[in-house]
Amino acid sequence: MAANANSLRAILLALGANFAIFASKLVAALLTGSGAMLAEAVHSLADCGNQGLLLFGMRQADRPASDEYPLGWGRAMYFWSFLVAMLLFSVGGMFSIYEGVHKLSHPEPLKWPWLAIGVLGFGVVAESFSMHGCLQEVNKAREGRSLWRWFHETRSSELLVIFGEDLAALLGLAIALVAVIATMLTGNHLYDAVGTIVIGVLLVVVAIAVAKEVKDLLIGQGVEPKRREQIIAFINARPEVDVVLNLITLQMGPDVMVAVKARMAPAPDQGTLIRGINDVERAMKAQFTDIRWSFFEPDVTD
Repeated sequence: MAANANSLRAILLALGANFAIFASKLVAALLTGSGAMLAEAVHSLADCGNQGLLLFGMRQADRPASDEYPLGWGRAMYFWSFLVAMLLFSVGGMFSIYEGVHKLSHPEPLKWPWLAIGVLGFGVVAESFSMHGCLQEVNKAREGRSLWRWFHETRSSELLVIFGEDLAALLGLAIALVAVIATMLTGNHLYDAVGTIVIGVLLVVVAIAVAKEVKDLLIGQGVEPKRREQIIAFINARPEVDVVLNLITLQMGPDVMVAVKARMAPAPDQGTLIRGINDVERAMKAQFTDIRWSFFEPDVTD
């Protein structure tokens, strides 16, 4: 289940990898004059800031519920994840496109291309390590689903953002590597400029895709479809319940709110009915540990 995924581990791995990559890229960009390398350095720096925001969001989401916030702060994680997507779009994507267009009109010679290639190779290794750690957590959560389906159905916004960032970073590094090698072999600086623009477009596309998914969570999505079916099946299997008439769920960050309307099995008196409802709620929370709030309404029709 998604709750088994360790988002914090994925964030810390990405933060460590991106900081090391940023430092190496920045030095190489200043020495070589590569626009693609500079775009990648800015991208890695933006990623470091993004992971800091995700860590802050996770800390804020852990704040306890209160009279003013009766359902807690769990959905704060969605706000910070959406902000990260916007930063990826603007600081990463739009800056890279701007830098590429600037290089088209003001080409500069590529200095020390072998240094740039070495740094990009190091970046691929470090980012692959981060991506491997992220995929380990994603595989715990996707339960046999394809990555594409998981991307659309997951309710873990922070893991979604880290996956998108790592994917964009790996592809961006590959593009920058091709651009630098092509520029070195041909002497044509057009490859460097075009590579920078392509990296920017890639970041924009990934940022929009991530922002769209997080936007749905901000509006208020229920649990993943498969998990909703599991909850209904579990309640229907209880001897106290005849049939579930309706089930409403709401994902609140790492926690879940559930509202159930069900036709109960015949009970001899009101006290027995109430005890039956309480037993079902306790069993449901024990089985689905992320359910924090449950509201149960007995009825005969929906």
